[in-house]
Amino acid sequence: MNKFKIFSIVFLTSVTIGFGQDINQAKKAIDAEQYEKAKSILKSIIQTSPINGRANFILGNIYLIQFVTDSAKIAYQRGLAGTDGARLNFIGLGTLDLDNGNAVSAEANFALALKDAKKKDVEELIAIGRAYTYSTKPNYKKAIEYLNKAKLINPNDALVQLALGDAFYGDKNQNEAYAAYRNAFQFDPTLLRAKMQLGVLLKGAKSYDEAIKSFNEVIAINPNYGPVYRELAETYYKWGRNKPSKSPEYMQTAIGFYEKYLSLTDYSLNSRMRHADFLVLVKDYKALEAEANKMIEMDKVNPRIFRYLGYSAYENGNTEVAIKSLESFIANPDNKVIAKDYLYLGTAKFKKGLSADGLSMDANLYNSGLSDIKKAIEIEPLIIEDLNEVGKKLFTQKLYKEAIPIFEFGTTNTEYKNYVDDNIYYGLSIYYANNKKDVKPDLIALQKADTAFGNVITASPTYQDAYLYRGRTNSLMGNDAMTIKYYDEYVAKVTEKGPEELAKPTTTKKVIESYNTIAASYANTDKVKAKEYFAKTLALDPTNDYATKSLQLLK
Repeated sequence: MNKFKIFSIVFLTSVTIGFGQDINQAKKAIDAEQYEKAKSILKSIIQTSPINGRANFILGNIYLIQFVTDSAKIAYQRGLAGTDGARLNFIGLGTLDLDNGNAVSAEANFALALKDAKKKDVEELIAIGRAYTYSTKPNYKKAIEYLNKAKLINPNDALVQLALGDAFYGDKNQNEAYAAYRNAFQFDPTLLRAKMQLGVLLKGAKSYDEAIKSFNEVIAINPNYGPVYRELAETYYKWGRNKPSKSPEYMQTAIGFYEKYLSLTDYSLNSRMRHADFLVLVKDYKALEAEANKMIEMDKVNPRIFRYLGYSAYENGNTEVAIKSLESFIANPDNKVIAKDYLYLGTAKFKKGLSADGLSMDANLYNSGLSDIKKAIEIEPLIIEDLNEVGKKLFTQKLYKEAIPIFEFGTTNTEYKNYVDDNIYYGLSIYYANNKKDVKPDLIALQKADTAFGNVITASPTYQDAYLYRGRTNSLMGNDAMTIKYYDEYVAKVTEKGPEELAKPTTTKKVIESYNTIAASYANTDKVKAKEYFAKTLALDPTNDYATKSLQLLK
């Protein structure tokens, strides 16, 4: 979930005259995440008084929340010419500087905002703290530095404490964040966001049941406070991810709470896009496709809609629409392309390239799709953790050659969550791609498979089948010494587990494979050993045809 940049709720304590009542209504709408309502109020104020500094500043902040930076800059620059709250707009411009990586210019703007501030005025200090906290390039230490100055001036200010809580939370200082949020709610029991954030801390600590209790306490105070339902939605989503047995139930619960959140905020295009982002998270692609089509009715040209159409079309089986939509989205230079966009495009090309019988894939579409996946990794290396599923689809379709590069990505870092699994499937993909009768074994590739199985043994020594796979791979390479070594180690591993393990039909079959392959490896160099292992096979399976005929040939 995106972090919501609620700048403006903390800048309004000193409003008492003029448009004060209207601005307070805008403040409440922003806190409730009813951004379109807030924009309407603020635009009405600005229409009457174009240079109202405070109204322009708050409007600019809403545009930042909605990632419309050009409009934010216009509002801030217009607000500088105002009277009431004009200095705050330097902070808005400073926030844009921070987002652009220009910390020196940001500090210069912040200094201008503080230049004529009154000694007991905390408004500008809070605003600067918020800017550092919610910039796309945050600096939580700087935020805390400015907010502590505000705390020295007024330690009992609830909004100072709320801002400090957010900065400490960003800085991963959970204890200080908890204390600040608690203080904020104690100083102002109407400040529901502070109480809600106590639940957010519990959610972050994976205490999902306790987080839900905390959120329900907020609902008990005000059942119409929309943001708490978004937090409940995210909590159930994360709980479902961490508890697979409950995942379908919790995902549906999460969707229900998100719908409730939308009903209490607004159904604007921006809100629908946030909803679409959530539907991607919970993998409700039918609902995502419906939402995307509703957004097209509202705005036929907004390019971001093509992302949602691409995702949902792929998941719902419409590959052509998926490719066309995602290529249109990526081709637009104004769009911020993310790794998932290229991942979906690549896998869509794989699906399109699959032959009708499912036995082969168009080489051009495969290579183009693989190129897209590499672009995804360049943007976000951790997207590699999502490739395991892609590789397994190819593996299941027996497209072993195509699966090899997909699994290889996940074998490069022991920290990847699928590291062991990817090494297993990487090795197996190479093995099965080379063990066909009409294929000359690629010894270099098979050596990589052997290394992959070795990685599995290092990372998970109790995984006995890794020894079996390593034996098979070395047998295919014609490496008799290593074949004997690893098959012997496989038998030793299963023997350690006792008679019950050996009695399992699948294990017995693998032990027989081990004995027969070891015997065959000895056949040309040590006939006594070969006979010994064939005899072990016959002890387990007296009718084993391969062992019986091989013993006859060895006499």
